Amino acid sequence: MIKYRDILRLHSQGMSKRSIASSCGCSRNTVTSVLNRAIECDISWPLSEDVTDGDLQGWLFPKKSTVNNHRMPDFEYIHKELAKKGVH
Repeated sequence: MIKYRDILRLHSQGMSKRSIASSCGCSRNTVTSVLNRAIECDISWPLSEDVTDGDLQGWLFPKKSTVNNHRMPDFEYIHKELAKKGVH
């Protein structure tokens, strides 16, 4: 799991993104995206003690709802068509 609290804490201490990535064991792109989303969501260090990395993940990167726009095939029609003579 990404250490969101550590990324925000180290950034507030003035560390470079490369150093933060190395320290937290994630990529520089991950650090950049976390910091950009934190700015957009107006989240900054210090955070209260009861805020967990899971909470931060939900705030910074909320799950997108998936809308199923695909119609299901008409299986009964397909079954009848495949049952006809000469259909392979």
